[in-house]
Amino acid sequence: MSTAAVSELGRPTAGRPRFPYAPVIVLTLMQVTLVIDNSVVNVALPEIQNALSFSTAGLSWVVTSYALVFGGLVLVSGRIGSIIGPRRALLIGIAIFIAASALGGLAVTPEMLIAARVLQGVGAALAAPSTLVLLMAITEPGVQRARAMSLFVLSIGLGAGLGLFLGGALTSALGWEWVMFVNVPIGALVFFGVRALITETERHPGRLDLGGPRPPPSGCRLWSTA
Repeated sequence: MSTAAVSELGRPTAGRPRFPYAPVIVLTLMQVTLVIDNSVVNVALPEIQNALSFSTAGLSWVVTSYALVFGGLVLVSGRIGSIIGPRRALLIGIAIFIAASALGGLAVTPEMLIAARVLQGVGAALAAPSTLVLLMAITEPGVQRARAMSLFVLSIGLGAGLGLFLGGALTSALGWEWVMFVNVPIGALVFFGVRALITETERHPGRLDLGGPRPPPSGCRLWSTA
């Protein structure tokens, strides 16, 4: 085999960037945590109702409050992440999510648990878009990014199935409180993993225009006529 052939064969191997296993696993674990949280709570609903004396209508808010807040804020939080930086937004989101999970596990009234679920929704909405942005930022386009995205998508299905099993096991063995407490050590692992392994990406300074575009001043012409 010629020297040129050897060089040609060796070039891709030598120049191929290493797959960032540890950062990708940390970000994937964040996604698994968010998916698991919804599943484990659904399984524990009967025990929650008995322990905190929820009404049938009130019990639905344990799930609905989280879903409404998450769905309502996720787009806004994506813009917040671009302004302050996705890494910072992810860390803030994880911190809120951990604190809300601990509060939910300590809940002694229906109102306290629903408030914790609202805060969980805020933290999850802030963390979710930034997780995907950082995953794209730490991987190279092509095979490496496709592999990372495959793991990310796989984690969604894995989290849903694992959440059902984990919810039943925790509720039966330790009590419904642990479907909330379980997020604390996992969230802490993700928090410190992000701090240690992932650097901030480019920010896009701006302002959050919650009110939409401002109307033009009165008397201002928006177009001219010939």
